[in-house]
Amino acid sequence: MKLIGVTGGIGSGKSEVCRVLATLGCVIFNADAAAKRLQETDFEVVRELKHLFGKEIYSEQDGKEIPNRKRIAEIVFADQSKLTALNRIIHPRVFDLFDHAAAEAEKENRIAFVKEAAILFESGRGKTGLDVVIVVAADLEIRIARVSARSGLSRGAALERIHNQWPQEKLVGHADHVIWNNGSLDDLNLETVKVFHSILPSETSSGN
Repeated sequence: MKLIGVTGGIGSGKSEVCRVLATLGCVIFNADAAAKRLQETDFEVVRELKHLFGKEIYSEQDGKEIPNRKRIAEIVFADQSKLTALNRIIHPRVFDLFDHAAAEAEKENRIAFVKEAAILFESGRGKTGLDVVIVVAADLEIRIARVSARSGLSRGAALERIHNQWPQEKLVGHADHVIWNNGSLDDLNLETVKVFHSILPSETSSGN
């Protein structure tokens, strides 16, 4: 079973690439979604986040404690020490979830297990445990437009989010494969399939 990492800056289109990979038989592990679940369901994580950001960072909704993610984002984007502390709480637990899910996928004889993560390299683990890394990239103005349309952020706010992540050229420098997403969804889908078959050429002959 191939272990594949998929990453890219905000607005690059990595989630769409993973959607295509799922249709090709890959199991997708979304690290960001796993982190969000931990913030709601893991008692120790909830306790540590309250200590880090204050109890008021959580509110009760439908009988569950839900974090104010918008406020957390505002805090960590403005305070690097808070971001570092948050990552120390979340990342080791996400790594454990990834390892467990990958082991289960291997038991099921799946062809590939994909880790989708916005901060694959920044998380501290990088390529460790992965066979190959795909970076999804796009021109800056296209990324800004996507982020603004999706999140309702101003151009300045979108740029701030982008600049708080690794520079795209640095990500590209660490990639085994780069998928450029400056065109249509059809273009992206075709390029994703092409990269998939270059990683798993045996799947081409099997009809996938």
